[in-house]
Amino acid sequence: MTFARSESFRSIGQILAADVLPALYRMQRLPLRISCLGTISYDGATETDCVDRSIPIGEAASPEDAVALAATRIARGDIRAAPEDTLRFRPRMIVIQDSASGLVLAGEVCAGIILWQQPVNNKTEATRIVVETSRLRGKAFAATGRGDHTAARDLRFQASRLEARLVDPAWREIASELLRLPQAA
Repeated sequence: MTFARSESFRSIGQILAADVLPALYRMQRLPLRISCLGTISYDGATETDCVDRSIPIGEAASPEDAVALAATRIARGDIRAAPEDTLRFRPRMIVIQDSASGLVLAGEVCAGIILWQQPVNNKTEATRIVVETSRLRGKAFAATGRGDHTAARDLRFQASRLEARLVDPAWREIASELLRLPQAA
């Protein structure tokens, strides 16, 4: 008598390798840090007077909590470069990283909401993004050399928007699942 294996049966080794160990690895990389990339300037300053800046927003115990915290802070518009109101901060990107600086999720800030970027699916796609961002950063460097700081900032932002898809492999599946949830849209 022979027994047919069920398609849903997995050995304990498969469960450990596919589910338990990756979850433990991710837990070692907590808490998650949320920051906002943007530009700061003084009241009445021109576009050339703006400076790129990263502002820490906070920490979270899970990707879901990090997304919620970022969305709340952006919706309220309460991300500031300094306590006084003389500096203006214009948020452009939200970045969520783990304690090892691995990218968990990132998105562009647009009209008071965050447009989260879908993580890359494979190494080939990641390689294409790295090549394209290198090209954009080279063009930004050349624009800075010409004194065209506005074009350089825009090119750097385009590169950052592409790099937002380069989610750390340990977080890709979780980030993809999180973006499928209705409240993340």
